[in-house]
Amino acid sequence: MGKNNRQYKDSVFVDLFANDVSCLVDNKIIVLAEHQSTINENMPLRCLQYVARLYEQIQEPKAKYYKSLQKIPTPEFYVFYNGIEQYPSQKILKLSDAYIVKSEEVPLELTVQVLNISTDKANKILMTCKPLEEYSLFVEAVRRHTSLDKKSGFENAIKECIQNDILKEYLQRKSREVINMLLAEYDYDTDIAVQREESLRIGIRQGIAQGFADGSHQKALETARLMKQANCELDFIMQMTGLSIEDIENLSK
Repeated sequence: MGKNNRQYKDSVFVDLFANDVSCLVDNKIIVLAEHQSTINENMPLRCLQYVARLYEQIQEPKAKYYKSLQKIPTPEFYVFYNGIEQYPSQKILKLSDAYIVKSEEVPLELTVQVLNISTDKANKILMTCKPLEEYSLFVEAVRRHTSLDKKSGFENAIKECIQNDILKEYLQRKSREVINMLLAEYDYDTDIAVQREESLRIGIRQGIAQGFADGSHQKALETARLMKQANCELDFIMQMTGLSIEDIENLSK
């Protein structure tokens, strides 16, 4: 049995709705939609990078050099979220929130509407889009069954959904393809490495905060020692602990 694909929701989502991350609506609006099981506050920047590439694809290469104004489709950005972390039913993310220097007039803005499609949130979009509601129920079934049975969880979730008329036609028609998507390989080592690095950073910040709250210089030294053992860069250790280069170098003596 292959590794469980932690990105299974994206793959099935894309296949189910036959829509990668964009589509033209009435030839006027580009709707960018992405599904996520984890919270990501960087979606405005990701959408900006994506839509720039998209405009390059749909516009004639020479068009941007024309004297007359060239019309382009109006973009709208959406993210569907149904992870296990608590999140409001709707939230607006703005590119300007990431700006280091704030200004009264924002020179470039991009907003993303995040819609929590977890069924316990009773989001209105689930009431108006039956396939999306059934998809959310499918994800919850997968999550529940795989927590109980790592080996057969995917298969059991599919069987339950078919029995309960949840994406029944789709799962009956493409059950084997769905299982293959659920079991698809992904960059496991990179995924784990990122998680460990993020956990380390969080732990370091918590340790530093507690240490300075106690007025403990020793706590910062202990944190720096752990970071050195983890082969962190010297500049990063200085930034995170507030220690001088001499303090850090003396730790090895």
